[in-house]
Amino acid sequence: MRVIGLGLLGLGNVGAGVVKLLADNAAAIEARLGARVEVRRIAVQQAEKRRLVEVDKKLVTTRARDVIDDPSVDVVIELIGGTEPAREYVLGAIAKGKHVVTANKALLAYHGDELLAACAENNVEIYYEASVGGGIPLIRALREGLASDRIDEVIGIVNGTSNFILTQMTEQGRDFNEVLAEAQKAGYAEADPTLDVGGGDAAHKLAVLAALCFGTKIDFTKVFFEGIDKLTQRDFAYAERFGYTIKLLAIGKDHGDSIELRVHPTMVPKRWLLASVGGVFNAVYVNSQALGQSMYYGRGAGMMPTAVAVVSDVIEIARTLLAGAPGTRASVPRAKRPERRIRDIGELESRYYLRFGVEDRPGVLAQLAGILGDHDISIAEVVQEGRRDPQRPASVVIVTHRARESNVQAALAAIGKLPAASEPTQLVRIYETRP
Repeated sequence: MRVIGLGLLGLGNVGAGVVKLLADNAAAIEARLGARVEVRRIAVQQAEKRRLVEVDKKLVTTRARDVIDDPSVDVVIELIGGTEPAREYVLGAIAKGKHVVTANKALLAYHGDELLAACAENNVEIYYEASVGGGIPLIRALREGLASDRIDEVIGIVNGTSNFILTQMTEQGRDFNEVLAEAQKAGYAEADPTLDVGGGDAAHKLAVLAALCFGTKIDFTKVFFEGIDKLTQRDFAYAERFGYTIKLLAIGKDHGDSIELRVHPTMVPKRWLLASVGGVFNAVYVNSQALGQSMYYGRGAGMMPTAVAVVSDVIEIARTLLAGAPGTRASVPRAKRPERRIRDIGELESRYYLRFGVEDRPGVLAQLAGILGDHDISIAEVVQEGRRDPQRPASVVIVTHRARESNVQAALAAIGKLPAASEPTQLVRIYETRP
């Protein structure tokens, strides 16, 4: 019976999940493929470190090249994360004519086109289902299920850590730092949570989705992102008052001559499906011309959900190898992808929630309204509350009609110079759903 040999780079949580899943479902996988899938080599940093799964010590090495150069390895699975040395190792595997499976969204966000070009040159494929949405079969749905359609818009909750924190702050009225500490204790957040709560992880995933959905090269340095760490309970209370829920959204839109890519906390209508996605779950909403609206939902992270996505890619590659033909799906398009302009955040037109901390005295609201009006920003709603705590400034909350981001930022800069301004303005963009 034919054997498909696997080489793992990394044996952390996801790597352990891959080994466990392959062992637990070996018979079913063999029945579906008519071939066995076996782990032949595993590269780790510390050979003697205690692992979540037991593996034959003869398979373990501390040198990535031992995996890459092993002639019995057909598919290299990269699970070490980061951009370097992951990029070096993946390019090395591709140069050796080996297919690659990766869960590394940062690698794809920064170096995706370089990797695809190397795959085309060496007639191999790189599969990356696990890079966005964990166990949700999202990449396959976009790449294959919507292959005949044109995608105009993709909007996602793609970071489980941030979504867990925002859910707890919404439902339990708790502060950010308290919930973050709980998330770290539960294993939902890293010791250094910057990538998750700062929006960087979601931005990496958005870049991967945008390249696939819009068929364009992505310069990741131009993707705008903000995190959730500046949100307070006051903002969640006002969101509830106005009929919104706050989510960290990754938003991509195709404008034809340019594309819009942004990640930031967003107020979304409570009636919208994405508003109900809670905890560590992920969901991605897609709008395409023929199908219309569709949404993909499931566990976005974790050892076994991510392992399911990795092994599904392995099985697809195994089918290609058994058919005796090069893969043609994961690395499409083969033609050189054009690079379209990524819009600057200043070009965005949106509604805005603005919370001002100001001195509680006559004339302040008129000053705020005057500056906003001078910058062509129309006011939809105003809530003014006096000081409940003598140690804190009074709050003025304004919800705007649609305005241009550059005008809003200029107005906030001017308001920040007012003698009455006691603290930085809180800004949260509002997403207007399609009818």
